[in-house]
Amino acid sequence: MGKFYKLFSTVFLASAVHLAFAQQIKLSKDVEHALTLVDTAQIKADITYLADDKLKGRAPGTKGFQMAVDYVIEQLKALDVKPAGENNTWLQQVKLRKAFTKDVVLTLTGQPDLKAGADYIIYPNPELPKIRLNASLAFAGYGISEPSLGYDDYDGLDVKGKIVLVMRGAPDKFSSSVAAHTMNTTQILKVAAEHGAVGVIMASTDSTSRLPNTSRGIFSVMDKDGSVAVSRIYYSKQVGIFGAIGYKLFNLLLLNNGKSIPSISAQLKTGQPASFSLPVSADVSYSSFYQDIISYNVVGKIEGSDSELKKTYIVHSAHLDHLGIGTPVKGDSIYNGAHDNASGVASVLSIAKIYQNIKVKPKRSMLLVLLTGEELGDLGSGYFAKHPTVPAGSMVADVNTDMPTIIAPLLSITALGAEHSSMMNQVNEAAGYLGLSVEPDPEPKQARFTRSDQYSFVLQGIPAIHVKYGSKTADGKNNLNDMVAVWRAKYYHKPQDDINGIFDFGAGKKYAQLNFLIGYLIAQDPQKPVWNTGDIFEVK
Repeated sequence: MGKFYKLFSTVFLASAVHLAFAQQIKLSKDVEHALTLVDTAQIKADITYLADDKLKGRAPGTKGFQMAVDYVIEQLKALDVKPAGENNTWLQQVKLRKAFTKDVVLTLTGQPDLKAGADYIIYPNPELPKIRLNASLAFAGYGISEPSLGYDDYDGLDVKGKIVLVMRGAPDKFSSSVAAHTMNTTQILKVAAEHGAVGVIMASTDSTSRLPNTSRGIFSVMDKDGSVAVSRIYYSKQVGIFGAIGYKLFNLLLLNNGKSIPSISAQLKTGQPASFSLPVSADVSYSSFYQDIISYNVVGKIEGSDSELKKTYIVHSAHLDHLGIGTPVKGDSIYNGAHDNASGVASVLSIAKIYQNIKVKPKRSMLLVLLTGEELGDLGSGYFAKHPTVPAGSMVADVNTDMPTIIAPLLSITALGAEHSSMMNQVNEAAGYLGLSVEPDPEPKQARFTRSDQYSFVLQGIPAIHVKYGSKTADGKNNLNDMVAVWRAKYYHKPQDDINGIFDFGAGKKYAQLNFLIGYLIAQDPQKPVWNTGDIFEVK
C-alpha cells in the first residue's frame, strides 16, 4: 500500500467517523415510523422466492429470470410504485448479444507457432463479424493516461495505428476506487482509442494464471440501430482487436527487448511509466458469430412532492440476475444467488415499503431499478444509464445495492465511491442516524467500486455509491473481513448461495434503512450531488 493511499485512508476514516456521529439529522415522525416498518420476515420471504430452485439461477433470457421479473413487478405494484419503463410499462428491453470467435490466428514477428487458448486469446467483436489487421506493437504500461494525477503511460509514446500491450494494474499511489476505474477494461479500451491505437492486448504477469476461456461466449448490449451500446470487450470500430497473451509469451517479448516482468512491474508500481515501442508486428485475423437474447430491466417510480425537483430522480438499483445453471459443486448445479443478489433486490423492495408509509414524499422523485446482466459485466445498468427511461440528465444520483453480505450485525460501513462526490455528506448523516461508523474500503485490491452497477452511472457522469459492510464486529475484534473471506470461499458464485446459507436478516433491515436514508436526504436537498472539484470523475 502506497503512502498516498495510507494518508488518504487515515484522513478519510478520521473525518468520516467524526461526521457520522457529529451530524445528527432530524426526521419527521412520519419518516421515523416508516423506517421501523422494514420487515425482516418479508426480506427473508423475498430472498427465499428469488433464490428458489424453480427460478434456476435467474440467468437473463430464461424462464427463471422472467419469473423474477414478474415477482418484483407484483411486489412493486402492491407497494404503490408506478411503472416507469418504456411506453408506460414496467420494462426496458435489453438486447444482449452473446459473441463467439472462430478461425482465430495471431502471428508475431519472430514467434512462430503460437497456439490460440494457450499462448493467446482474441475476444469476439460484437459488431464486426470479420477482422484482419496487421500492426506493430507498443508496450503502454498499465494503459493509464491521467496527467492530473501525475501518471501517464502514453506520455511520449506514439501508438497511432498500433496495437498496445498493457499490464493490468495501477500505481500504488492511486486510491482503491481510482485504481479500480483506471484498470477497468472499459477505460483501458477508451484511453487506447483516444491515443489512436487500433488494438489492445492484455498481458499476464502471473506465471500461474490461465488465459480467460471465451468458448462460452462474451456478452454485450446492442442498440436498436445494430451498433454496440455497452460492452466490456469493445469500444469502437477503430479498436478492432482486443485480446490477451499469457505470462510465457509476454516475458519472452520483454526479455527480447532487454527487460523483465519483475523490473517493469516494480517500476510501474512506484508511479514511473515504462512505455516503449517494440520491434514486433502482429498479424491478426478472426471471425465472430452471435446469439441474441432479449432480457429486461424493471423500472418503477415514486413521484416527488416538489413541482420542479420531482422532475429529477434518485436511483435505487440492484441487479436481478444471477448465473443460472452451471458446473455442479457438491452435486448442485443451480446457482441460486440468494446473497448475490436476491438480498439486494429485497433491500430495494424494503425501500419501497418505507416510501409507501410516508405521507409526504421527498422533493425529488425516486426510481427503483432492478437490473439484468450485472453478472455479464454490468450490462443492464450500462444500457439504462446510457438510455434511461426518464428524460436524459434527470438522474442526479444512484444508490446501488449488490450483495450486502448480510451474515453478521451491521455495525460499520464503507461507501464505495462516496469520497468522490458530495454524496459523502448524506452517507455520513444517514450512518450517524443509525449509529454506524464509516470506514474506507477494507478490501481495496478487490476493485469493488467498478464491479457492480453503480459504476455504469459513474461512467455517465452521475454520482453513485455502493454501500458495503465495514470491519466492526460485536466482540470488538473488528475482523468482519476475515469472516466474510471464509463465507466468500464457500458461498460466493457457487450453488451453495441459497436460502440455507448464513443470514442475518437484522443486518438486511439496517442496510435497507441506511440506503433509504441516503436517497431520502439527497431527494430532500435542493442542491443535487456534485463531484468533488478536480476529481477524476468530474465532468469536464
